[in-house]
Amino acid sequence: MSDQKNEWQRSEPDAVVYIPRGTGDEDNEHFLVFEAPDNGLLALWTQSSCEGRGDNRLMLSRSPDGDGWSEPRRVAGARPQSDDLQASWGFPIVTRSGRIYVFFTREKPVIDNNRQGSGAMGCIVSDDAGRNWSEPVDIPMARNRFDHADETIPRNWIVWQLPIRDRHGRPIAGYTQCTSQSRLEHTYPNWVDQDSRSAFMRFENIDDDPAPEDLAITWLPEDCEGLEVVDTVHPDISVAQEPATVLTPGGGLFCIMRTMTGHIWYSVSDDDGETWREPEALLDAQGAPIPHPMSPCPLFRLDDDRFLLLYHNNDGRKGDFDQFRETWPTNQSNFLRNPTYIAVGRFDAVAHQSIRFGPPHQLLDTDGVTIGPKGTAEIGTYPSLTHWQGRRTLWYPDRKYYLLGKHLPDHLLNSIDPDRSRAIDA
Repeated sequence: MSDQKNEWQRSEPDAVVYIPRGTGDEDNEHFLVFEAPDNGLLALWTQSSCEGRGDNRLMLSRSPDGDGWSEPRRVAGARPQSDDLQASWGFPIVTRSGRIYVFFTREKPVIDNNRQGSGAMGCIVSDDAGRNWSEPVDIPMARNRFDHADETIPRNWIVWQLPIRDRHGRPIAGYTQCTSQSRLEHTYPNWVDQDSRSAFMRFENIDDDPAPEDLAITWLPEDCEGLEVVDTVHPDISVAQEPATVLTPGGGLFCIMRTMTGHIWYSVSDDDGETWREPEALLDAQGAPIPHPMSPCPLFRLDDDRFLLLYHNNDGRKGDFDQFRETWPTNQSNFLRNPTYIAVGRFDAVAHQSIRFGPPHQLLDTDGVTIGPKGTAEIGTYPSLTHWQGRRTLWYPDRKYYLLGKHLPDHLLNSIDPDRSRAIDA
């Protein structure tokens, strides 16, 4: 049995942003910390009483120093344990002037595949560093052949990682599009086997601070098909989700995705996301595919132009748990998403895989102890990274319950830096 009072200490965090009170606030995830326009930090996350319960809301907290955090406030979405329409998976963009736009999956009275992943693209705006917010409005989204034929039925989509800026300074966000089940000949019982693709949205004029209805968004890639990876067990579908995208020193885009192959896959674009290379398995320094279950695999560009990869270093099979089994007696992902490892990457302009990674280092572990209404042992899923006031911090959910921070000092990253003399050329 774990000591519930002190369980948040298990991963040895350096900062504590939020510990649930038990008031319908027990699920906390999609944890995005970013620099506030008036200094300090802001933390935005999706909270609910339990994942999938139906009361998702966007919460916002602020900190002057990264150590002490304000009581969070709800800025959009459902009240705890209510049947209000939800706001899920919010992501911010801070413009050059300091205006903050937050976009999110906004539940509508009519849904397609599921309540928290189907909806309009909602938008709220703040001109005072997140203290006050506009009423939500819907932003038009481009549609394609994977959406429901009835255009009154919303798309199935989410964004999870903070947008980056491309080489021209334009914000770009990767998103998952799941195919409307009305378009599929077959559907499968396990949630991991969902026909899906990775795509991108680029915000062309957001730094002009337009009204939300005047935003110009380019939907990428140019063929609107998205990036596909064939499901290992069900080859009639693609599972390529939750793209994590970085800008390389060469000006290209490098994107990695979670898949149902037991490995991370990646693609690159040399034309600002207009077109992408056929996805391939991401390789380690020995040229072997990097093992990873069906879980987010964050990738961040560091302040010194190195890269940081987070992954679980198992291929979807660990002990008694197997994401590929036909019948799941319990949610296998709750136990495959632990521990969390990091690897440092170096850019190699001449290599086929232009980011090469060093050895894995175990950073976070729950020792398999479950907590929260979901009963999960996962850790480090849907995190964010800040470089602020000389401190590099990973902000991470612990079991989608606690929201914590861990500092990543230079000596740690230097100890796992890949050998500069070696390259991957698949």
